Amino acid sequence: MKKTNLSKFTIGLSVFCLSVFYLINNSNACTNFIVTNGASTDSSIMITYAADSHLLYGELYYWKAAVHAPGTMLDVYEWDTGKYLGKIAQVLRTYNVVGNVNEHQVAIGETTYGGRPELVDTTGIIDYGSLMYIALQRAKTAREAMQVMTELVEEYGYYSGGESFSIADKNEAWILEIIGKGGKSKGVVWVALKIPDGYVSAHANQARITTFEYQEVNNWNDPEQTTFNSPDVITFAREMEYFYGEDEEFSFSDTYAPLTFGGARFCEIRVWAFFNAITDGMEEYWEYAKGNVKFGKHGYATNRMPLWVKPTEKLSLRNVMDLMGDHLEGTELDMSKDIGAGPYNLPYRWRPLTWKLDDKRYINERATATQQTGFSFVGQLRPWLPDPIGGINWFGVDDAATTVYVPLFGGITEVPYAFEEGNGDLMEFTMESAFWIFNLVANWAYTRYRDMYPDIVKVQDELYKEFFNDLAKLDKEFTEIYETDKEKAIAMITEYSVKAGEKTHQRWTELFAYLFTKYMDGYIKTPSEVPDGYKFFVPNYEWPGYGEEWYRRIVEETEDQFLYKPTIHE
Repeated sequence: MKKTNLSKFTIGLSVFCLSVFYLINNSNACTNFIVTNGASTDSSIMITYAADSHLLYGELYYWKAAVHAPGTMLDVYEWDTGKYLGKIAQVLRTYNVVGNVNEHQVAIGETTYGGRPELVDTTGIIDYGSLMYIALQRAKTAREAMQVMTELVEEYGYYSGGESFSIADKNEAWILEIIGKGGKSKGVVWVALKIPDGYVSAHANQARITTFEYQEVNNWNDPEQTTFNSPDVITFAREMEYFYGEDEEFSFSDTYAPLTFGGARFCEIRVWAFFNAITDGMEEYWEYAKGNVKFGKHGYATNRMPLWVKPTEKLSLRNVMDLMGDHLEGTELDMSKDIGAGPYNLPYRWRPLTWKLDDKRYINERATATQQTGFSFVGQLRPWLPDPIGGINWFGVDDAATTVYVPLFGGITEVPYAFEEGNGDLMEFTMESAFWIFNLVANWAYTRYRDMYPDIVKVQDELYKEFFNDLAKLDKEFTEIYETDKEKAIAMITEYSVKAGEKTHQRWTELFAYLFTKYMDGYIKTPSEVPDGYKFFVPNYEWPGYGEEWYRRIVEETEDQFLYKPTIHE
């Protein structure tokens, strides 16, 4: 019996490794940070979400609050593909949703971990994307959102692989991890844990909840209950012969999404980079983050990171935004330092994520900031303000390192056209779309990153300074008006959000023109004064070349091939 169990585990893990390889190379690969009230400088809760996919167009989804007639049905379409999945019963009232933040200061993000491939249920009709956006339309709190999500998939079935969700409101932040049952029975197995106040957590395409205190009953209204789970989360694993130990030894992640080299090196390393930037002692987990996973009893990983950590200093909104732009700077895997960075220290690698040479498989690093981001956001939830004003979706498109997060209040009734859903697509370029303008800037910068990136940061700083200063003054004004005239306040926050989006789109269009002019044809050009007596001026210019380090690499590789040999006339 023991030998049979080990054989099943080995075969299952081999299949799982293949599924993880497919997931990392072909599907969404996202990053979420979670910051609790006590871990932020202003006592807000923040969650981040980078929706990273080669085939995702960056646009802002929006649903207005609505009242629905009894018996109304809701069509469900798979978020990734647009495939029609079926109908579910609509509720009588739905809430205003701006991207991934609603009018009640509920925010949701996700990362796909895939998990055991045989647990995908092709008969379900609720996919992970629909699950997020339906919950946001129906929930006033994070607990309500989790209850809605878990009950929906129990009733209608789940049409996706394993998912980790960040779910927060103005008072609490949670991580919920689910995976289907492969059609063997309807629904999912799942577990949710509340992040302790004063701590931060993160997840990035690898399930992270390990052991937990099993709950016989899910009392959603009990503020003391900080763990929730499906009743069969452990028994189902036993039925599938994934787990044979004692209940208290059961690890959700290690059972339903066993760790692999890729799970650590491509996924957990992004969590490590976030933790390492904000707390001490993370060098203990560096080997693990590099993919050197150790295994013990039940085939469980023994050297993995904690689910949450306490930061040494509280995090500001700008801190969180900047950490979304990480490229493993300051580590031995700094993507701007190895030969793949080229002469201009580019911290990106073009896909595929893995490649073969002489029958050996190699990798490119997968950092938090990546070129294939469709959109990302920082959901800031502020408990001291009225909900429609307190919740802000700081929304950006394309690469998180070169984007600008625009403040969009959760209660707005209109969104900026440049970010609006349907304004362009992946094969329809338009200068009116923020996604395309930000891609123009980023892709031009990729050609000379070392030189251009500081120019991008300068404009980011200008816009953020303006937004932060605005809100420091306007929050009070909006709130005072909201207390006596809610409609007027909603109109004001809508006008501000729309103008902020328009300003950002216009400023980034101007930035592209500036960068293209300044760095065209390998020069760096700057204006000069027109001398007296001249009709026009020739700008100041320089040609910095590739830099000493890169020239040394050229000489080392080619020896005297490019050596200049003076003649007797020189």
